[in-house]
Amino acid sequence: MTPTHRYSIHPTDPAAHLYEMRLVVADPDPAGQVFTLPAWIPGSYMIRDYARHVVSARAESDGLAVALEKIDKSSWRAAPVERELTLVFEIYAHDESVRGAHLDLTHAFFNGTCVFPAVAGQESQACELEILPPEKPVGKNWRVATSMRRKNAQEYGFGTYEAADYAELIDQPVEIGELSIGEFEAGGIPHAIAIRGNTRVDMARLCHDLQTICEQHMSLLEPPADLDRYLFLLNAPGSGYGGLEHRWSSANICARDNLPARGDEDVSDEYRTFLGLVSHEYFHLWNVKRMKPAAFSPYDLSREVHTELLWVFEGITSYYDDLALVRSGLIDTESYLELLGQTMTRVARGGGRRRQSVAESSFDAWTKFYKQDANAANSIVSYYAKGALIALALDLKMRSETHGQASLDDVMRAAWQRWGESPEGMPEDGLESLCAEVSGLDLDSFLDAAVRGTGELPLETLLRTHGIEMHERRATGGKDKGGKAAADGTAPEAWLGAGLGARAGKAVFTVVHNHGPAERAGIAPGDELVALDGLRIEAAGADDRARRYKPGDRSDVTVFRGDELMSLRLRWAEAPADTCYLLADDEADEAAAARRMAWLGH
Repeated sequence: MTPTHRYSIHPTDPAAHLYEMRLVVADPDPAGQVFTLPAWIPGSYMIRDYARHVVSARAESDGLAVALEKIDKSSWRAAPVERELTLVFEIYAHDESVRGAHLDLTHAFFNGTCVFPAVAGQESQACELEILPPEKPVGKNWRVATSMRRKNAQEYGFGTYEAADYAELIDQPVEIGELSIGEFEAGGIPHAIAIRGNTRVDMARLCHDLQTICEQHMSLLEPPADLDRYLFLLNAPGSGYGGLEHRWSSANICARDNLPARGDEDVSDEYRTFLGLVSHEYFHLWNVKRMKPAAFSPYDLSREVHTELLWVFEGITSYYDDLALVRSGLIDTESYLELLGQTMTRVARGGGRRRQSVAESSFDAWTKFYKQDANAANSIVSYYAKGALIALALDLKMRSETHGQASLDDVMRAAWQRWGESPEGMPEDGLESLCAEVSGLDLDSFLDAAVRGTGELPLETLLRTHGIEMHERRATGGKDKGGKAAADGTAPEAWLGAGLGARAGKAVFTVVHNHGPAERAGIAPGDELVALDGLRIEAAGADDRARRYKPGDRSDVTVFRGDELMSLRLRWAEAPADTCYLLADDEADEAAAARRMAWLGH
């Protein structure tokens, strides 16, 4: 019988944010066992070099020290031993994101990629994990939440858990603390949500709505054969947002006030944001956690792995996350169209869509999308947002041109059947070929332009065929996200061509748009705005001040660049109509109304 790798993790010093990780290898490599920590975590495409958080490392066998050599940035080699080998890491954990590890006096959280090294050459062997409590009095009421299977641990308790192999071990994050836990079934499968944070949430409503979302996704794509449990981990601080998908769980961050309180009946904009987040992460159960690019099959966590398909796995997921909310009845059509309008607005406001395709954005995620700088708005397009719009356009095009006989739903079902359980993964041209195969349409030129081109998508025409009117207007200010019509006269006529933010109480230019008035005047990102036409201006008051100008007006702009005071001359331009909103056309013909009903479900 192949021996099991025995891991343990102990929050030894929560105040100093230090874990101790131990790994016992029963049959180490006789030439000297190599151990390696991942450089990145699946779902977040940036090299993070988790080994940099290892404070100390040592090895021992039979109580005696064993020489341990660092051989590259993420790997160690122990000297040869004839008996079992123990590796000990001390790990600093102070990353509160869903991608990292964190430990303090209030809780413990970790992803396996951050704390568990692989035993090189033995990654397929079974693993056990003993999760130890901190020394009292810390952690008196702490519970453990993870999708990992229990071996001898009590439910939500400390003890030993198990995983089939290393890949499974590191794909199940762990949250430990004072948790609020709700349980429900979706499709007959046990689900749960574990919330950390001082919340007064309506847990019954939350579980009902999560069940509704999960079962909506299950109605589109049949549950994976190995989906026998699922856990939503949720950190609910005062502010924050984010999520990361895993095979049987997801790690999420959302502001506590976004969650429904007891007595709430409506779906607020904030709660709708939370529902969209968990819907997105749940759809990843199919789209990337099991069905993934061939380049990720299997994952190589030591280096960048490039693919042009992130628009498929994140963009299409971003399309279905909100679509599931309206199809399930959690939000109405008007609310869904508002969300679509906001996505269209985000894409329209970025000049990067004219320079970078979603295929390029996917490929360069490692060095551009995840490492954005002050020029990102001018040079990068989001494979999430524009990918969602490509999915929308593709769906509507197939529905219209096949007279309802084919849709993106059919493509996703076919893709799941073909690649869902396949170890090879989706080839780079797989989704596009499958679209043509399922629909019977010649989609080559459309998809080539949408995926590898930088032109505009024909959304207005496609939406009209489904009884939806698309409108564009000027923004009313920096907080205008689009999605809604604006009252007449509320949008400034003139445009500065830059974004302002408050930093240390000062108004600072955060983005300067290519070919806009600010750029032509010589303003640079990071400049501190001191005065506009001789008057001091703050970031919060910039929108009101802009309403006093007309296109063609000239202004004197005073800025600090570093410690140098500069006076610049700016000419205001006409504000662009880059804010989108959608309306259901009540006078749409019968065919368009029927297509809209088939698409949205009501």
